[in-house]
Amino acid sequence: MLVNGRWESKWNPVQKQDSVGRFIRQSSTFTNRITDPQLAMDRGLRLYVAYICPWATRALIARSLLGLEETIEVKVVAPKLDDFGWRFGSFPGATQSEVKGVEFAHQLYTMTDKQYTGRATVPVLWDISNTRIINNESAEILRIFNDDLRPIHHARLNLYPADLQSEIDAFNDSIYDSVNNGVYRAGFASSQQAYEEAILGLFKRLDELETHFQKNDYAVGNQLTESDIRLFVTLVRFDVAYHGLFKTNVKAIADYPALSAYLERLLKIEAFAKNTRIDHIKAGYYSIKALNPSQIVPVGPVMDWFKYLSVGA
Repeated sequence: MLVNGRWESKWNPVQKQDSVGRFIRQSSTFTNRITDPQLAMDRGLRLYVAYICPWATRALIARSLLGLEETIEVKVVAPKLDDFGWRFGSFPGATQSEVKGVEFAHQLYTMTDKQYTGRATVPVLWDISNTRIINNESAEILRIFNDDLRPIHHARLNLYPADLQSEIDAFNDSIYDSVNNGVYRAGFASSQQAYEEAILGLFKRLDELETHFQKNDYAVGNQLTESDIRLFVTLVRFDVAYHGLFKTNVKAIADYPALSAYLERLLKIEAFAKNTRIDHIKAGYYSIKALNPSQIVPVGPVMDWFKYLSVGA
């Protein structure tokens, strides 16, 4: 963690807790939007991600779906967090930062704010010319790609169409605390009460989603939206990481026929499959010493949907 621009403590997966031991997630700090897309293109945009991270994968999928792969370059940190947080390179599929002197993601934060205090997370949307962070909130980066950069990509796909926005917002709210963050609330709970509260909410919502997808192909409306991206990134990690490591083992996603079919339906879309790296996901989650002191990475499970992945399974 950074304190007044200096790295003061080893990386810790538990960001903050309340008095009962409930996991509390840190809010993002840099939340700028792009008001002049052509100027942003002229300055150059870069996306810093971790393939292990569901929040970062949201941005990667949107970038691919909207045809921004040639416009916004990507740099990838290694999946294994060390005492200084996210490190560039040193793992298949990871890259260097391409910023002189930057070996760790936290250095991007202090380049932007020399007195920054907080955690250094991904994704990071980076202004190349000005060497500073534009935004580090995945939900907003999705909207930047979809809305702010629409004059650049002119994509036919709209992940946040006006006529579905209220439904999308409601769906996103319904899965955030229970599912997206719910798996972390279970995995990083420090009391039985906090853990069981998280598990109850998680599987109640998964049961509801199973019913929803028995009748619907998509999360909202009859089309692909950002809500599908938000749900997908948790579902695709569930059986290979959360089910074992985070003790979310009441059921696996494989035990839900409709959710499994939905997951496979999305994985048939190249943007979802190409940005899913099971090798990074497993290596990263099982490197969390607080939850897996032995650092042993399980061989399984082997999932039917691995066949849609070109690398990393």
